[in-house]
Amino acid sequence: MDIKKTITIGSQTENPLTVKRFGYGTMRLTGEGIWGEPKNRAEALAILKATSENGIQFLDTADYYGQDVTNRLIAEALHPYNKDLVICTKVGADRGADKSWRVYDKPEHLRASIENNLKTLRIEQIQLVHFRVMPGSNTSFEDSLNAMFEMQKEGKILHIGLSNVNEEELNAALSMGNIASVENAFGYEQRTTFSVYGQEVRGMQEIIGICVENNIPMIPFFSLQSSLPNSENKIAEIAKNHNATSAQINLAWLLHYNDLILPIPGTSQLSHFKENIDAFAIQLTEEEMAFLG
Repeated sequence: MDIKKTITIGSQTENPLTVKRFGYGTMRLTGEGIWGEPKNRAEALAILKATSENGIQFLDTADYYGQDVTNRLIAEALHPYNKDLVICTKVGADRGADKSWRVYDKPEHLRASIENNLKTLRIEQIQLVHFRVMPGSNTSFEDSLNAMFEMQKEGKILHIGLSNVNEEELNAALSMGNIASVENAFGYEQRTTFSVYGQEVRGMQEIIGICVENNIPMIPFFSLQSSLPNSENKIAEIAKNHNATSAQINLAWLLHYNDLILPIPGTSQLSHFKENIDAFAIQLTEEEMAFLG
């Protein structure tokens, strides 16, 4: 089965962005617990430089990774940026001094986050921003999203997407304006709601139909999470057929599952990054996809 090699974000707008259908998520470049500087700073910078060298055109980051660690690393490694590079950031969350995850979605919070992202990434406009929905918010979803659309009108944001949303929120957002992408948890073993780092993380499975109907790219996170031993995992069986790792087949499965999926696997090791890149060339047969389910 051949896979589609590119994907277009904001295809229904006047400023669509077409990128290679394989990105890189920077979250793993931070220290333990997604906090502080990377354990190996030189390797983190080398990975970011390798994204450019390997044709990666989509980077996923957030100013609450670190805090500000991944943004600063991106700027140090890649600025001035290639014209075809799309940097996607997220707003709606913050980190406390105790390393806790906090809701940060009031209009003034979102504006402060956007300004901070512009500053740390050294750019004048963010091409794609995902509004991250956090549990326990006291701000209405509509008020937060309206603040995002206002900053889009001001030119600070080109495209707006959503992260960690459910069906009701996505439908509400589509009635308010153009939604360019959705970033939820999704992978071979991660398709529904679960908890990680004390947060409720919503899966993509429930909203895939809405995304497909509206031609909205789906950007999965936690796509390489695995809880099954190799002896019980169909992925591992297919991996043997391709002389590949289970992680590589996970990524190949995503690429074959739907043309609207843009994988963004993250890693803090250059060797793993190169393995992930190689997954883009793996072709699964219809029989293998049927076997995987």
